[in-house]
Amino acid sequence: MCGIWALFGSDECLSVQCTSAMKIAHRGPDAFRFENVNGYTNCCFGFHRLAIVDQLYGMQPLRIKKFPYLWLVYNGEIYNHQTLKKEFEFTDYQTKVDGEILLHLYDRFGIQKMASLLDGVFAFILLDTANRKVFLGRDTYGVRPMFRLLTDNGFLAVCSEAKGLIDITHSMSSPATITPFLPGHFEVFDLKPSGKVESVQMDRFHCCTQEPNHAVYDTVKNLHSGFALESVKSNIRSLFENAVRKRLMAHRRIGCLLSGGLDSSLVAATLVKLAKEEKLKYPIQTFAIGAEDSPDILAARKVALYIGSEHHEVNFTPEEGLKAVDEVIFHLETYDITTIRASVGMYLVSKYISEKTDSVVIFSGEGSDELTQGYIYFHKAPTAKVAAEDSVRLLKELYLFDVLRADRTTAAHGLELRVPFLDHRFTAYYLSLPEEMRQPKDGVEKFLLRDAFKGLNLIPDEILWRRKEAFSDGMTSVKKSWYNSLQDQMETEVNDSKLEKAPKTFPHLPPRTKEAYYYRQVFEKQYPGRAGWLSHYWMPRWINATDPSARTLSIYKPDKDQ
Repeated sequence: MCGIWALFGSDECLSVQCTSAMKIAHRGPDAFRFENVNGYTNCCFGFHRLAIVDQLYGMQPLRIKKFPYLWLVYNGEIYNHQTLKKEFEFTDYQTKVDGEILLHLYDRFGIQKMASLLDGVFAFILLDTANRKVFLGRDTYGVRPMFRLLTDNGFLAVCSEAKGLIDITHSMSSPATITPFLPGHFEVFDLKPSGKVESVQMDRFHCCTQEPNHAVYDTVKNLHSGFALESVKSNIRSLFENAVRKRLMAHRRIGCLLSGGLDSSLVAATLVKLAKEEKLKYPIQTFAIGAEDSPDILAARKVALYIGSEHHEVNFTPEEGLKAVDEVIFHLETYDITTIRASVGMYLVSKYISEKTDSVVIFSGEGSDELTQGYIYFHKAPTAKVAAEDSVRLLKELYLFDVLRADRTTAAHGLELRVPFLDHRFTAYYLSLPEEMRQPKDGVEKFLLRDAFKGLNLIPDEILWRRKEAFSDGMTSVKKSWYNSLQDQMETEVNDSKLEKAPKTFPHLPPRTKEAYYYRQVFEKQYPGRAGWLSHYWMPRWINATDPSARTLSIYKPDKDQ
């Protein structure tokens, strides 16, 4: 997890522009470098480093003697870099950095094949001065963020977070739009002698429903063919364990977020098991956040005891949560309701990890609900086909919602997130299964995933079959939920007449509740005129919903009725 920033064809003095690069300093607390490009006085790179792999040579822009004309900044981890190095016999390696593989692959195969062979999470900016090209690329689910600003006269600015671009100055009279770079895509620009660029190609290199190109070089063997239930369950277990194992690549301490729900419990239990097999020299730390009597805290405690992790509990109060909301919106760069609600706990637990422990690489259960139809509203899907289509839609939109939340809340505190449920092979396999197989069954969502781990004693049975808590409700007191605390607070923050005028005040996606209005107000103060970054609110389907929380749905039945 690092922060990347680059300008091509700046009209303003670079020493003035580079102050913008400091706005993402939280992403890389270990080191900072600012570097001009030889022969292009108005092009430069900025890099904030969080050192995870190769402490000595990991600084960027990455340049090696063999390719003096290539400059690379990237944020991410390439889990199969050793496999590819061996497979293609790249012998003249200069560093131990996982990203060096991009330079060798690009030189041999070109940009499209290079991107499609990477098993990992990444956002990259690659400059080839010999061929006068600039390339941008982002992983399949957008686990690593990247934004771009391009003016009509060819000035390109790129950054891990949009906040590093909003104060960039340029000579155009019309304002330049800042857009999130599309996941699973790469873009090619011609670089002119003036340092300005022109976009010449934008293409997809991988879609979540396709078996990834790098699968043929993967280490998982003996996958069963066909869709017999026992074969499928065995494949799910093999691919999931493989997804966790490959993510152990780190020179820094590994920990895991643990809510006591199905997804984080499977990740934590598998992580603890593999850490023992790989003989890691330290116990895995797990982290839960919640009020003392909250369902999540109690369930997480049970799991931690069962799997034998070094467990930490962070006490959460609605007052503390409310105090953090403005800060959270600044880091998220969104006003989506459920994203903000669910981010507060994750932001506060990340703060604790950063301040009180030495864990830096943090595993988490993101992506499972989208992949395995875990949201409560999937019970209402009209057909298996429609449910399967919605699952793919959710995965493609992750970069706007849950993946955005997971990256920004951890990156705000200099942590690096790892999400095994979004492993390319695991997701492609799960999505290839018959549609009926993936639906909720017997009134239980994620039935197939639960069934795959049944009888293994990996996690306690009651956790394996624990129902999904409504968003962000699991971490608050049985007496009063985080959702209800927010509603009460917003009653005092936003009056009725403001809400009535919302469609005029905020014509793009006007807020319909006081809570949504408050978030929008804070967002507009921090990022005026940037409401277009969000194309739509996250909302349940097939139900007449005005609020994204499952607790407002008639089909929601929490563990304890609150």
